[in-house]
Amino acid sequence: MAPADVLKRTAYGVVFVVGVPLLLVAWARRAAPMVPLPTVGFPLVGIEVALFGLVLLGAGIGGLIVFGHGLPMNAYPPPRYVREGVYGLLRNPIYLGFGLIVLGASLAARSAAGLWLVTPITWLAMAALVFGFERHDLRRRFGDEAATRPALSLPRPGADAPGRMERLATLVWVFGSWLLCYYAIQALGRPPDAFSTLFPFERSWPVLPWMEIPYASAYLFVPLTVLVARSRDALRSFALAGLTATVVGTLCWAVIPAVAVHRPFEPTGWAAALLAAEQAHSNDVASFPAFHVLWPMLAARAWSAGRGVGARMLARAWAGLIAVSCLATGHHGLLDVAAGALLYLPVRDPRRTWQLARGGAERLANSWREWRLGPVRFIVHGVYAGAAGAVGIAVAGSAVGPEMEAAVAWVGVWVLVGAATYAQVLEGSSRLLRPFGWYGGLIGGFLGVLTAPALGGETVPLLAAFALAAPWTQILGRLRCLVQGCCHGAQAPAGIGILYRHRRSRVRHIAGFGDVPIHPTPLYSIAGNLVIGALLIRLRTLGTADTLLIGVYLMLSACARFVEESYRGEPQTPVVAGLRIYQWFAVASFLVGIGATMVPSGPGPHGFHMPSGALLAWAAAYFVVCAAAMGLDFPGSNRRFSRLATAD
Repeated sequence: MAPADVLKRTAYGVVFVVGVPLLLVAWARRAAPMVPLPTVGFPLVGIEVALFGLVLLGAGIGGLIVFGHGLPMNAYPPPRYVREGVYGLLRNPIYLGFGLIVLGASLAARSAAGLWLVTPITWLAMAALVFGFERHDLRRRFGDEAATRPALSLPRPGADAPGRMERLATLVWVFGSWLLCYYAIQALGRPPDAFSTLFPFERSWPVLPWMEIPYASAYLFVPLTVLVARSRDALRSFALAGLTATVVGTLCWAVIPAVAVHRPFEPTGWAAALLAAEQAHSNDVASFPAFHVLWPMLAARAWSAGRGVGARMLARAWAGLIAVSCLATGHHGLLDVAAGALLYLPVRDPRRTWQLARGGAERLANSWREWRLGPVRFIVHGVYAGAAGAVGIAVAGSAVGPEMEAAVAWVGVWVLVGAATYAQVLEGSSRLLRPFGWYGGLIGGFLGVLTAPALGGETVPLLAAFALAAPWTQILGRLRCLVQGCCHGAQAPAGIGILYRHRRSRVRHIAGFGDVPIHPTPLYSIAGNLVIGALLIRLRTLGTADTLLIGVYLMLSACARFVEESYRGEPQTPVVAGLRIYQWFAVASFLVGIGATMVPSGPGPHGFHMPSGALLAWAAAYFVVCAAAMGLDFPGSNRRFSRLATAD
């Protein structure tokens, strides 16, 4: 190996072995004043978790050296695919181990910033690297060999009985994930703005302590599903539904400050004592939606698969009795139970729910309409662009208040100019089309914020306001992307991808993907931004520091964009060092986000202002400007910027 190669590999190793841990420690310390959340953990428990993670990490590194004949470096990957040693059991032991080390260190140090900020963001970043690069790279280099499953994997599809390791994997990954999320919400405690979901008429309902018996039976009924599921299909469906429910339910728990308010009762008798003990060991959070309703419904579905009518009726009756016990014991209210039952509908079969979303995206992608008036053409996707701009101005203006509404409008102009200029510089005017770039909008918006003090704007509050607005702007903007065919995906399996049939779409005109299913990457972006937007609004209602809110947006959006870009397929997007250029921008955005959370800042406002008439007027004007910029063109002209799409 040449000395230059040795130097490069050494530097790469030093960055990740020394630089990243030091950065995480410094990050937790500097961000500590802005994370006023409970400190959790005991030094001994944290040390044990970290040591277990260190063992996993060491085993993973050793496996790559011994069996892969290389080192754990994405830039210099091992030449051989490894499925021996710890890799025969786990898919990503190095990342899992490092994640446990970060968690353990945070628990041992009783660091609130380490536990609630550094740990989850680190986990998300590692997941983004795996799903946004490593899995694609492994499939490219090793083909079908990369699809080899480790022993501790969720069940494969099939009508035969699942194996022991598949049952164990379901227990570990599904219930382990849920317990981690549940106890994290419990550890956060009751939110300061908590409210009860009980209706007034529920408060007088009697408590039936003996119904604690069927309520507690859920702790037997649900885990036993792992053992009694007859087929791989049934167990796999239960596992996927459980993981999906955990993600959606935890998001609800995190952003909706609902708590359970228990009805009073006389704690006499052993059933009443059991009921009182269970209520005493809960912070009354994680109640809406009620997983004591959702889990039994999912379990009953798995118990019923492949069995006779009697067994199906028994399983459903058991699940129904548990749901009734939620009300009879006072553990949950009607709204909690109803929310759990309603959540069952989309999560019981995630594949079917995806097909519904995919079908809707495909219909929207082929909904192209255009109207001409002389030399001018207006395309329907301009309406979505206008709505995106208007909502962005309205949300940002509501975040900062009437004093800075003019500054918000000024920044909005810079966002639009930056998006247009950036796309032209990076991609050029592809076949006389008029592109706009999201990262150009971020850069333009930042320049607008820097000049906004001339109009009475304040830099940090404006940045926070546009961070709050950005996810909702992008959600609506991605609807435009679907119709226009920009920001589209690469080829995908038929059950995943969508088809573009309209001849004006960029997918057909530029990429040449006519009648070829492609990843609906705008839909991926919409899903990610819904989560980010909901979390940011919750942080604002809690009075989170502006710099922390800005940093959280940058980091979360960077992780989502890194993964999304790995599925995109625009031929004009440059690829640099194995990554699409926007993935590198996402990495830079992530690092800037870390830096933002380390900048001291006092508590931010709690919530939003009511939009004034002036703000609504600014938003309406911006709607017109954005709709014209991204929906109105001159199809008969050959001048630069004249067209948004091809002409007849």
